[in-house]
Amino acid sequence: QVQLVESGGGLVQPGGSLRLSCAASGTFFSINDMGWYRQAPGTERELVGVITRSGTTDYADSVKGRFTISRDNAKNTVSLQMYSLEPEDTAVYYCNVKYSPQFYVYNTREVWGQGTLVTVSS
Repeated sequence: QVQLVESGGGLVQPGGSLRLSCAASGTFFSINDMGWYRQAPGTERELVGVITRSGTTDYADSVKGRFTISRDNAKNTVSLQMYSLEPEDTAVYYCNVKYSPQFYVYNTREVWGQGTLVTVSS
């Protein structure tokens, strides 16, 4: 079983920066993909960025060049560094982790964080 704790959300002005962090804890065989999603009011949750255990990344087109996702496998954490923030980036950001359970190493499960609010406004 894996639990996620998110931090780093808040209010920032357009053009500013913010860093989100997510820490995974519990019991598991391995953590596979780690990522960040976001959801604005009236919209579906969308992928922001994802990173594999080996470091391969993928981003939404809207954030490429502005956001950077990274992970620390020793600490089981994933971070999202956001630069040049725009009002359109305002949303609740959710950490997502795919992992293989202890004793069930060929299975893949998924867990979500509670979400942290990012507001970009003047």
